[in-house]
Amino acid sequence: MTLGQAAKYLGVAQSTIRKWSDDGKLPAVYTPGGHRRYRRGDLDAFLESSGPHGRVRTGPVVLIVDDDPGIRGFVRASLELEGYVVKEAGNADDGLAAIDEEPPDLILLDVMMPRVDGWEMLQRMQERHGVGAIPVLMFSGKVEEQAEREATARGAHGFIGKPFDPQQLIERAKQMLPT
Repeated sequence: MTLGQAAKYLGVAQSTIRKWSDDGKLPAVYTPGGHRRYRRGDLDAFLESSGPHGRVRTGPVVLIVDDDPGIRGFVRASLELEGYVVKEAGNADDGLAAIDEEPPDLILLDVMMPRVDGWEMLQRMQERHGVGAIPVLMFSGKVEEQAEREATARGAHGFIGKPFDPQQLIERAKQMLPT
């Protein structure tokens, strides 16, 4: 399999597959042109040895819920390079489904999303799992003076206003979780 196919098969970013190969955790075969190829048997063996239910897990799980795929992709790649397992959702409904499937260790939640905004998703998540059960770091492009106080009052563990340096979001996430 190509790098992209292997990443899709394991459900992680290509950068994560590269890192696992470089670290010797996942065997790769190199073509004469220097491209990596992966054997399905090696991927299956990796899944078998990686944790309960065959899930690849190397560190804390972070769920990014944002309708902007560019933000999700950048934050995902950065956190995976630090050893976090990252899941993505493009809207609140998908985010809630991901939480119900496997509760993450941290949620990075955008406030401004179509249909169901981040505030409503936070409330629904808390109704299902309890206030404070899963740490939530909220972020938004619409920054109001009271936004951080409001986020804390609603049970979130922090707030970052946009436009922000995505690296700032990553650093706050790393502060909230061990590696």
